[in-house]
Amino acid sequence: MRTTDLCDQYSEELDICEPIFTSFGRKRSFSGPIATVRVWEDNVLVRQALETVPAGTVLVVDGGGSRRCALMGDRLAAIGVERGLSGVIIYGCVRDSADLATMDLGILALAPMPLKSIKEGKGERDIPVQFGGTTWIPGHYVYADEDGVIVAKRPLT
Repeated sequence: MRTTDLCDQYSEELDICEPIFTSFGRKRSFSGPIATVRVWEDNVLVRQALETVPAGTVLVVDGGGSRRCALMGDRLAAIGVERGLSGVIIYGCVRDSADLATMDLGILALAPMPLKSIKEGKGERDIPVQFGGTTWIPGHYVYADEDGVIVAKRPLT
C-alpha cells in the first residue's frame, strides 16, 4: 500500500519522516519491521546487522547525519540483497551509487560519498534512534516509497 493511502487512513497513528532522503536502490517502494543500528563513521555494526537481521527487515542506520564517509556500498548492499532484506535507511551516506541503483533493495540515504568508513566496531544495536523528526523503534514498521517514509507501531494493510 502506498504511503499516501496509509497517511489518509492512519495519519493519527503514524510518524512521518521529514523529506531528507534520496533513493539509491532499485526498489523504490519497500516496507517491513525495523531493526536499528547507531554508529559514527564506522560501519562494522552495519555489516553485522545486515548479516543477522531476519529477511524482510528494514535496517535503519543512525549515522548521526555524517556526510564525511559512506556507511554502505555495493558489498554491504549485496549482503542485504542475498539475505532478503526489504531495505536500508541510512541517516548518513552511501557509496558505489551506480551499482546500488541496480540492486533489488530499497536504499535511502542522505547523499553519495566515495570515502569508506572506519572499522572499529563502535556503536549500538537494537535501540530506539531519532532523526528526520521521527523515532525509529525496533519492531515497529516502516513504509517507504516515492512519496515519503512513514513509521507505524504495527503492520498496516
